Amino acid sequence: MSGTVFIISAPSGSGKTTLTNELLRRVPGLEFSISYTTRPPRGSEKNGREYFFVDRAEFEKMLAQDQFLEHADVFGHYYGTARRFLEDARQRGLDLVLDIDVQGARQVKGKVPEAVSIFILPPSREVLEKRLRDRGEDDSQTIQRRLHGARKEIEKYPNYDYILVNDRLDQSTDALIAIVAAERLKRSGGAVSAGAAAELALAERCLLPNVRDRAQQILDSFAHSASVTQ
Repeated sequence: MSGTVFIISAPSGSGKTTLTNELLRRVPGLEFSISYTTRPPRGSEKNGREYFFVDRAEFEKMLAQDQFLEHADVFGHYYGTARRFLEDARQRGLDLVLDIDVQGARQVKGKVPEAVSIFILPPSREVLEKRLRDRGEDDSQTIQRRLHGARKEIEKYPNYDYILVNDRLDQSTDALIAIVAAERLKRSGGAVSAGAAAELALAERCLLPNVRDRAQQILDSFAHSASVTQ
């Protein structure tokens, strides 16, 4: 294990949480970083499980002490990843998984250039809207706000190393696992077995240059839908 940082970003409703949970369940040697936030807990959320919940004064104190690897202000609430998680993971010989937005990803890449960035996309705007509605968590106005935000996030896809289009959960999970395996293999310099070769090939199909056209089509679906509703 090399202490590699894996950044996973996605618009809300793209399936990022499910995919990340499957990755952590099936792949050993990964540490998941729990973010700090100033927003209040929702539903059954518990401190130290979904987030570390702190007040604004405490967050700003940590910020002033340069304790965050990345942070962002989202709809009036702070979110941030503490540097200590990366340090702890490296000391324990683990790779670190960060579930962060495009703002945070840019900050981490600036501080850890060798980090591997993965952007998860929905197949289209229509599919994302259906997923958001099927969750039953938001009203129509909030869903439209999320879709607008998704378009802004997807515009940043060229900044990522890998693009994973989440058409089918099982296939997307296999692809995400393959990306982690491929990066570990490349960084270790180990021999490539037949099984590893298959994972390398699957991961390569997700590299930005190989998915750029598909990603642009998905982004265009957001622009087209926006123009239709105007």
